[in-house]
Amino acid sequence: MGLTDKKLKCVDCGSSFTFGASEQERFAAKGFTNQPKRCAKCRAAKNKTRVVGRASSSGTPRMNLYPATCVQCGAHTEVPFSPHSGKLVYCTQCRSMHGSIRK
Repeated sequence: MGLTDKKLKCVDCGSSFTFGASEQERFAAKGFTNQPKRCAKCRAAKNKTRVVGRASSSGTPRMNLYPATCVQCGAHTEVPFSPHSGKLVYCTQCRSMHGSIRK
């Protein structure tokens, strides 16, 4: 049985949009099992609100992360603040070994 176009309703704006057969094939090829919940316009608007990098599971933007080097083991890590000289930065593993270290 071939795929047919489906009419869906956007959860954000409430407008109807078409989930075309070719788009359904693309979703299936990527391993997506759910249909889209948003129209193309609302999907684009939602994607614009995301910060470059990671977003939380709720879709809200996370703060920017800055590259840093752990002062103990020398591992490369990321921190939510702009590291500067004199500021001790620990990777997740070293920070967990030493607890909350503040100077």
